[in-house]
Amino acid sequence: MSLVWLMLLFSAPLSECVPEKPKRSALNQLTRSLLRKYDCGVRPVHNWTSATTVSIDLILQSVLDVDGNTQSITISIWYRQVWTDEFLVWDPEEFDGINEISLSSDAIWIPDVIVSEFVDAGKSPPIPYVYVNSSGSVKNNRPMQVVLACSLEMYAFPFDKQNCSLTFRSWLHSVKEIDLTLWRSAEAIANDQGEFMNDGEWELLSIPSRYWQIHQDDTDYAHIQFNVLIRRRPLLYVVGLLIPSIFLMLVDVVSFYLPLNSGVRIAFKTSILLGYTVFRVNLTDELPSSALTTPLIGVFFVVCMAMLMLSLIKSILVVKLLHHSEKEVRQMSVSACLLDKYDYELEPSLDGDLLSLTEIQDAPSGPDWLLQELVSLRLALSEEDSESSAQADWLALCSKLDLLLFRLYLLVLTVYAATLLLLWTSWSFA
Repeated sequence: MSLVWLMLLFSAPLSECVPEKPKRSALNQLTRSLLRKYDCGVRPVHNWTSATTVSIDLILQSVLDVDGNTQSITISIWYRQVWTDEFLVWDPEEFDGINEISLSSDAIWIPDVIVSEFVDAGKSPPIPYVYVNSSGSVKNNRPMQVVLACSLEMYAFPFDKQNCSLTFRSWLHSVKEIDLTLWRSAEAIANDQGEFMNDGEWELLSIPSRYWQIHQDDTDYAHIQFNVLIRRRPLLYVVGLLIPSIFLMLVDVVSFYLPLNSGVRIAFKTSILLGYTVFRVNLTDELPSSALTTPLIGVFFVVCMAMLMLSLIKSILVVKLLHHSEKEVRQMSVSACLLDKYDYELEPSLDGDLLSLTEIQDAPSGPDWLLQELVSLRLALSEEDSESSAQADWLALCSKLDLLLFRLYLLVLTVYAATLLLLWTSWSFA
């Protein structure tokens, strides 16, 4: 008997030293309770004829890239999905008042909603969790960087506007199984620019949205489309591309006031054309590339270069015509014949009296020789005056031709510049 009392006496302190097994937390118990018999491959409805409604929301954060060559646009968005999972419902009072928990997205059912224009996932950060509240509402919020196929219109660059769409639809389920709706009103989504980085190249105009169903294979499928309307800010391209080109064209126009017979005009216009060519080559990477259409600014550069070439060709032709006329006058002048009288014979068409006076005598006497020299000098001065008068008249004629071509050139350039200015102004303020 005493032995029993001794055993009881020593076992009591030992039992107090053994640690009690810790109880599971309420969060752990709730997670185990929800996922114990959960099947992520089954649509979470008790009645299979009930459709699961997925609410979709979209917030645009930034436009990262617009590629006209591949007809794609890269954007950063904040994407939100909300739906009701009838298998993830609990009483908060049974779990220490827990109203909302986060669960792994791989452990529960996720709707197969995709973007039809999707090309590449970009560099989206992985978000492996979703939020679930006690009523079964599941929130799947995640940032996404997506590359979308978009029909880009580059003709009006740099005053262009783009309209790119994001169409959300279920890849497999019909509207009887998964229906789509907007989480916010269409007006709120269209006018929401609070998260958009508005200090970049692109300006966000609006994001209109609409819901429709498409009938395919005797089944209706739900679609929600968001149209991202953006406009390019043209100031950088106007300052870097258009204004330098306009300055070079103005310098070319002013160069027409250089003297026609100075020989400087052609060298000056050649320098302008060479400088414009170097300017154009250095800015090739600044222009968008497109396999379908050429931007109007590209046509503008080509036409400007063509106008500079025409201006140079016109000046070359007029100068050539001017110098060709001077050469003919010099060849036909009698003064040149008198200066080279020891190498050439005088023209037979001269008057007989003048020929008799100017013929070289074998042994002229003093008075006859003096008279002959005086007559020759008078004839030379008269021919020189007529040559100078002819050259002056021809220079005036060439100057009038040059002025006529300059006015025609200026008219074409003005009409072309006014047309471009009208188009770009209408696009800029449209």
